[in-house]
Amino acid sequence: MKLHRQFLLLHSRYGEQQINQVTLDEVADVLDCTHRNALNIIGRMRQQGWIDWQSQRGRGKRSLLTFAVPPEQIALESMMHTIRRGDIRTSIEQIRQQARSPELDGQLQEWLLSYFGAHSEMQQDRQIDRLRLPIRQQIHTVDPLYMNLLAESFVCSHIFDGLVRKDSSTGVIVPHLAHAWEVDELRTGWTFYLRKDVLFHHGQTLTADDVVYTFQRLMNSAQPSLYRFIFRQLERVQALHDAAVHIQLRQPNELFLPFLCTSRAGIVPQGLNRRPEMEFGLRPSGTGPFRLVEREDNVVMLEAFKPYFQGRPHLDRVEIVHIPWRTRRLEDDADGVGDPVSPFQVIPNPAAASHPDTWSQLPSPVSVRKFVTFNTEKDGPLQQPDVRRHICECLQSFAEDDVADYHIVTVDSRTVPAHAEAASCLRILTIPQYRRDANRIADRLRLAGYDCDVRSVPVEHFKGDVRLESDLILFSLIRDQDEQLRLYDLYQTLSGHVERHTQIDIEHRLQDIQRQPDPQRRTELFAHIQQRLVSGYQLHVLYEKPVQTAYLPTVRGITFNSQGWVDLRHIWFPPQL
Repeated sequence: MKLHRQFLLLHSRYGEQQINQVTLDEVADVLDCTHRNALNIIGRMRQQGWIDWQSQRGRGKRSLLTFAVPPEQIALESMMHTIRRGDIRTSIEQIRQQARSPELDGQLQEWLLSYFGAHSEMQQDRQIDRLRLPIRQQIHTVDPLYMNLLAESFVCSHIFDGLVRKDSSTGVIVPHLAHAWEVDELRTGWTFYLRKDVLFHHGQTLTADDVVYTFQRLMNSAQPSLYRFIFRQLERVQALHDAAVHIQLRQPNELFLPFLCTSRAGIVPQGLNRRPEMEFGLRPSGTGPFRLVEREDNVVMLEAFKPYFQGRPHLDRVEIVHIPWRTRRLEDDADGVGDPVSPFQVIPNPAAASHPDTWSQLPSPVSVRKFVTFNTEKDGPLQQPDVRRHICECLQSFAEDDVADYHIVTVDSRTVPAHAEAASCLRILTIPQYRRDANRIADRLRLAGYDCDVRSVPVEHFKGDVRLESDLILFSLIRDQDEQLRLYDLYQTLSGHVERHTQIDIEHRLQDIQRQPDPQRRTELFAHIQQRLVSGYQLHVLYEKPVQTAYLPTVRGITFNSQGWVDLRHIWFPPQL
């Protein structure tokens, strides 16, 4: 690997000419090594047949250097080694920096396509089915309490189980770790009855104590996380029996049961299997269909958990590989701008890589809605409705610019409201994945006469004070079967930086939603909140796009869970006959 990079360094310096006159000292300078090491490196490259070197005796004498192979060949050889080792990000990024060409990029696509997807191999007369998936988000933790990214939630959902789950086809909440449950007349006391002989990955049997520990951990956490409004509703959790748990809420909340279907409510073992808090997210133990057997910076390897209480998965292994760059065929986002909403495409093998028309397209029950909100609590022009209205008008055709150059859009700066003329710089806040859209918004508003500055912060910091210091806030809503939970969390957050009378209305509606057992009626109440925000120019929807999943017909069992992720437990492919 090191020799490959050294060749590419030399080629980047001397590759423009067919024959080069160089000294060993110059080679040593390019490679940042000693004179002796440079001589050894040249010798090894000659043995590989990569270069021809006609040396001239005497220090300072110029030798003849000729490159015998193109840099693309060396880069591809290096890529093959790094992919097999799992050391993908650093090495290939260096290669692409040294040898950027359309030919390399095209071949890189083909090699990656050949690496990912479904593979089978024979081990001791047994077929091992393996699925490799690319992802552009790096997985930092799979601890249900600390995860922040959708990719982390995807992996977490296959390692941990909840007490209940949503049927992916109907959205109806059905038993899971709990085979039954009851709720009292006040709808504040919930009792769950656990299945017997459910095993954690480390061999321990699930009991009520594990459930109590899981929810007490949520209650005691100061972690700013999604659905925290549910944690605050928990008053008491107690084990009634090894197989029965009672959860007492402070007040009725009809979103509590849907929350139990999310990855955030995955049940962890009491005491985290004797692991430190931060280590558990790297070496977890759950009751899910897959267990984590290996984790590196760029690779998470899952293995089928054979004793799984609902039947072992068809796949034997799943490798999830972090691919930090954007490629034409491996785009994992709906709009090509780096969104964290990956459908986890099942990428085909090389036999079909050059024939994309053979791929099957399956729409996921998920879409992504991008929107901008306005911080009207901050002193400045955005407290004026006509200024917010004008900004919304400037962004009205934003979605039409996905492919076109947004600079061709003309906005008459003379229409800028008088309140905005003396405005200080408008601060646009987002997360790193959405920075490109934020820059496009800033450019659009600059054309209209506004001064703008874009700032991006990690998602875990997005709800902090930095939000209240900003003017425009760009984010997204994942529209899946957990949409009502996401909307509640979103509108509760927005109520902290909207006009006072709007804030009061939102808070009253959210209280009604908590007490409303009818999901359709809750949907209507959420729609009222959105209409109130849109009509008051405090929320502007930029665009919404569906998520698609591409796969080969040879890959069977493609289904989605309630979050719209491919459910790995059901994937299979025919055996090699």
